[in-house]
Amino acid sequence: MTYCLAIRLDEGIVFLSDTRTSAGVDNISTYRKLHVLRPAPDRAFVIQSAGNLATTQEVLDRINRDLAAGDGRETLATVDRLFEAALYLGRLSTEVVGSHRDALAGSGADGTATFILGGQIAGELPEIFLVYPEGNYIRASKTRPFLQIGETKFGKFWLELAVHPRVDLDVATKIAIGSMLSTARANLSVGPPFDLAVYRNDSLVFDEHRIEADSEYLAEIEDRFVRQLLDGLDELPAIPWSAG
Repeated sequence: MTYCLAIRLDEGIVFLSDTRTSAGVDNISTYRKLHVLRPAPDRAFVIQSAGNLATTQEVLDRINRDLAAGDGRETLATVDRLFEAALYLGRLSTEVVGSHRDALAGSGADGTATFILGGQIAGELPEIFLVYPEGNYIRASKTRPFLQIGETKFGKFWLELAVHPRVDLDVATKIAIGSMLSTARANLSVGPPFDLAVYRNDSLVFDEHRIEADSEYLAEIEDRFVRQLLDGLDELPAIPWSAG
């Protein structure tokens, strides 16, 4: 499994993904699931992926093939709008799954993948889109300015609690890491290293970081996160019907 999230704010966008993949308890690997693309000088994108690893890798290969072709076909370098980039990504995904449908059906495997696409094309507002395996998409809204894919339920509480468009990028990054740590604690199929990309509006540049499992910062933020949660239990009002 995996966990990826993206938060769209007034100031920019925060993207965070884990890197753990598993095909059973004895087959765990690390693969990047957050990919930064600068296909043209006037645009910058992040693609995050969850689902079938073979499908996501072939989709990324087809994106790079189309960019290199230079024959007038639609690519991430030629689309005029960010939603068109989301539709292009969705179309590639459905084509990849369709090309392997018979073999997948024969083995009982689910070859589908889900993506988050975000970033900016110059002249447009930054956006984030969740691209479904069927090829369509939804975008984040002002009332729900975040998107998740993969193992979403364990980290959703922190996003619902603390995220709103006016949160600054540093605070939003801490919220994202808290959401990721909650998920990693609850599900062994999600784990570090974590890949982080932070985007400031109109910069067309991503600030990228990999947070390793032995990161001192990760250990400190997890320690404080857990300690303050436990301390908060003592501040809750006494149970009125408890004999203790």
